[in-house]
Amino acid sequence: MKRTPSRLTRGVALLVAASVLASCGLPRVGPNKREIFAGSVQRQGDAFVVEANDRVTRATAVVPALGFADQLQGAGVVGSDTISPGDTLGLTIWENVDDGLLAGEGTNATLLEEVQVDGSGFIFVPYAGRIRAAGNSPESVRRIITDRLGDQTPDPQVQVRRLAGDGQTVSILGAVGAQGVYPIERPTRTLGAMLANAGGVAIEPEIAQIKLQRGGSTGTVWFQDLYDHPSMDIALRGGDKILVEEDTRSFTALGATGTQARVPFESQTISAVEALAQVGGLVATASDPTGVFVFRNEPADIANQVLGRDDLIGAQRFVYVLDLTQPNGMFTARDFVIRDQDTVYVTEAPFTQWSKVISSITGTLGTVSTLATTADAVSGSGS
Repeated sequence: MKRTPSRLTRGVALLVAASVLASCGLPRVGPNKREIFAGSVQRQGDAFVVEANDRVTRATAVVPALGFADQLQGAGVVGSDTISPGDTLGLTIWENVDDGLLAGEGTNATLLEEVQVDGSGFIFVPYAGRIRAAGNSPESVRRIITDRLGDQTPDPQVQVRRLAGDGQTVSILGAVGAQGVYPIERPTRTLGAMLANAGGVAIEPEIAQIKLQRGGSTGTVWFQDLYDHPSMDIALRGGDKILVEEDTRSFTALGATGTQARVPFESQTISAVEALAQVGGLVATASDPTGVFVFRNEPADIANQVLGRDDLIGAQRFVYVLDLTQPNGMFTARDFVIRDQDTVYVTEAPFTQWSKVISSITGTLGTVSTLATTADAVSGSGS
C-alpha cells in the first residue's frame, strides 16, 4: 500500500523550516533602507541622512580646484638665447695687433672653447676678469668683454656662442612618451610645447594631471586646461620638474549593482548616474531604484550649507538618498556629483529578500518532505 506524507509530517516540516530561518539570517548584499535610516542623527545615530534635491546637488557640486599660482603664470617666456648657470659658451677674440694680450705670435685670434657658466652665473675671461653671463644674451656678454678688453688692446673683436649645456633644461617624468631631461629651445619654451616634444601624454587626456615644480612652488593642472585656458600653458624655466600622472580619485560601488568594486574616475567630474553606469547599472532582478545611497564625509562648510546651519565643526558623516523613481529623480542623479572616496550603495528590492525566504522555505520543505517520504517508505518495507 502506497503511503503519503501525513499532515503531521508536513507540520513538522514547516516547523523545521521556520526554525532554520529563525536561527540564521538570509544572505544579502548589505543593509536595507530601514537599517540605513536607523543610523541617522534624528534616530540617535551619527550620520546625517539627506534626500538629494536640486539645492543639495548645487551645494555639494565641488570638484578639485587645480591651477598654477600667479607667480608661475606671470613668468614671461625666456629668450631662446638667454644664458643660464651650467651653460657652455664658446669665445673667439681677435686683436688688431701682431703681439696681442691673448693671441700667440704670428696670429691675432684666440679661441676659448667650452667656457662653462658657473653656479653663480659667472665666467672668467683672461684680462677681462669675472663676468656675469647668466641672464644675459650672447650679444650682451660680447659687449661686456669688448669693453673690458678695449682698455688693454686696440679695437678687439669678440664673438660669443652659446653651446650645448645643462643650464636651460627641464626634467619630464611620469606618463609621457619619453621621459628625460630636455633643453629649453625656441620651439619648446612653454609647458604644452615641451610635453609635445617629450612624446605627449601616454594616458587618457581626460584624467591626465600635470604637476610642475619650480623652486619652492608647485602647481597642478589638468592636461586639457593647457588648451582650454591658454594662461595655464606657462613659460618654462631652467630646472623645472614636470610630472605627468593619472588622476588618483576613485569611488567604491557596493550593493545591488552590476559590479562591486573600487572604481577610478574616468573624467574630471562624474555624476551619480555615470558612476552607476561605470559598474554596470542597477540589477533588474534585484536593485531597488528608490534606495540609491551615497556615503561621504563632508567638510564643515558644505555640511552647514546643506543643512542650513552654522554650528557644525569638522568633517561630518553624510548619507545622501537618491530616489530614481521620483518625477525628477533621474535628473537629480544626473546632477549629483560623485567625489573622491565616496561609497555608492544600492539596496536590494524588498521582493528580493521575500524571494530568498520563499526559496529557502520551499527548498527546506522539499528536503524535509523527501526525508519524511523516505522514512515512511523504510518503515513500510519493514512492517
